[in-house]
Amino acid sequence: MEPDPVRVGVLSLHDSKESKAICNAIEALGHHPEWLREANTAVHMIGGEIRLEPDVDVVANRLLLSSTEQPAEHVGIAETIAALRPTLNDPHTTALATHKIASATRLVGAGIPIPDTLFALSGELLNRNREGFGPEAVYKTAIGTHGGGAWKVDTTEPLSPVVGQRRAFLQELLAVGDRTPRDLRVYVVGEEIVGAMIRHAAESEWRTNVARGGRVEDCTDTISAEAAAYALEATDVLGLDYAGVDLIEGPDGWHVLEVNPTAGFRGLYEATETSPAPYIAKLAIERGGGSVDDEQVLDLAATLDDSVPSCMPADEPERYVDPPVIGFTEQVVVTGTRGTRTVVGKSDTGADRSSIDLQLAADIGAGPIHTVSKVRSGSQKTGRSRPVVDIVLGIGGTQHTVEASIVDRAHMSHPLLLGRDVLKHYHLDVSRRIDDPKPDRRPEE
Repeated sequence: MEPDPVRVGVLSLHDSKESKAICNAIEALGHHPEWLREANTAVHMIGGEIRLEPDVDVVANRLLLSSTEQPAEHVGIAETIAALRPTLNDPHTTALATHKIASATRLVGAGIPIPDTLFALSGELLNRNREGFGPEAVYKTAIGTHGGGAWKVDTTEPLSPVVGQRRAFLQELLAVGDRTPRDLRVYVVGEEIVGAMIRHAAESEWRTNVARGGRVEDCTDTISAEAAAYALEATDVLGLDYAGVDLIEGPDGWHVLEVNPTAGFRGLYEATETSPAPYIAKLAIERGGGSVDDEQVLDLAATLDDSVPSCMPADEPERYVDPPVIGFTEQVVVTGTRGTRTVVGKSDTGADRSSIDLQLAADIGAGPIHTVSKVRSGSQKTGRSRPVVDIVLGIGGTQHTVEASIVDRAHMSHPLLLGRDVLKHYHLDVSRRIDDPKPDRRPEE
């Protein structure tokens, strides 16, 4: 008699290829997937009894903490469900791994090498010790994704301990020789490495993230024993069931950069032609008391099936949230690596990207420059080159990390222009104008 199929819930409130692929792999392996989403998930606590809807045997946690404005809400949801069913990855370990400094302390305590790092809660402490990292270092937010919270900085310039609403830290810039910046992503499921790739930075970029144009190269069969051991050990030390482990090579060997508990794997599949989804599905099924055919897992891993799964809630309503209103001019809090200024920005629906005045960019420590954009305006036949930097823009309590062009706007009425990269999140009311704000808050020293 065949055992009953395991009911595996995939907890994910976003439409990602990875969540779809895991759901499809569970079904292909002969078990029953449930995509736990807003439309179909509830916890009933009535008369001293607790019931989870839909009822599942085990849960694969795919809630993204690094890219949500309210990560504590997601942790609370996952903790609620984990109290009722076995959950991979455990919410506590997911939260730990998402915070790069919290996880780094565990790695160092276990003897796993990381780049030299400084995390200080005050600007005075951060700046007092920054020059010990050499002329250049990496400056990161403790929570971030896709390289959006990482900068290469000149350590002679003052830095702020906070970027936007997130704590920041300083880290050693590691490299071997003069080669193009690159790092290693290793995908671990259980106690097995299912794939590994080298990520090469795009031209004029030092970050290697695939989301930023990084080029990928399969190295599953050639990964060094040292890097493989560190990836497996880091996943185990943080208590994760599956993770994407990022490592970088320095003159003295490999170092772990971070451990991502909800790492995407589109880039990994592109490089290795191996999808981690069936391996994650297998681990969840076995954790729920079921069994699978290893040969079938291997066959399924050769395809990244990210089609809409049959377990997508059929009655899921189309979510629409009326976006907030932004004026033709708006008060904006602009944050860089050295501090914050409050200015009045002007909306421009004709601009693809926002732009910041040269002097304002220097005052807040915007940068460093990581690419150059070509722009054309008016009757000009040839484009002009403009350096592009990351800045954080705060509007009405909401923050946006954008790639802004640096422009000399000294002769213009507003030091900041809001392009479609920001305006897409709002309704524009051109009749609404904000007067000049109160005196600027000067950059933190």
